[in-house]
Amino acid sequence: MTKPFRTALFFLIPIIVILDQWTKYLILEEPQFNAIGCLDRSQRCGQIEVLPFFDLTMVWNRGISFGIGQSEGVMRWVLVILTTAIAIGFTVWLVNAARRFTGIALALVIGGAFGNVIDRVRFGAVVDFLDFSGIFRPYFFNYVFNVADAAISVGAVLLFADQFLMSRQDKTAEAVTEE
Repeated sequence: MTKPFRTALFFLIPIIVILDQWTKYLILEEPQFNAIGCLDRSQRCGQIEVLPFFDLTMVWNRGISFGIGQSEGVMRWVLVILTTAIAIGFTVWLVNAARRFTGIALALVIGGAFGNVIDRVRFGAVVDFLDFSGIFRPYFFNYVFNVADAAISVGAVLLFADQFLMSRQDKTAEAVTEE
């Protein structure tokens, strides 16, 4: 990976964080969502129906992913530290990554992780609002997420593809070269 490309990836990280925080700001500022009012669970969060399969739904995610592992109190800070440590580890990996595909995947995951860490530090929970549950209603599956979650998910899929598919191609190419 060239130095200019690697530098561009380090600009991608704050772009993801800024986009994530800006969209969350818009949700937090919209009175119809009652975001701050529903943070302590004493009031109901709001929703805006957009399409039959897509809504904007305010949800405070206190867990890891899909609301798994709800963490409050001390566990909130354990999750902040763990997520930050993983993001730092991925940053070191990014500095040393050889393939562009690896770099793009890592930058997406790092930007998304930091976007969600900011929420967890500020509020004790992550702002989720993109609701595609209408697609999954027949399966009783609710999936509400944010820009950071999307970046992490796309980055993870790209990283999986890169590490397991591209690295296989590299090994095959090396084996052919050795023969």
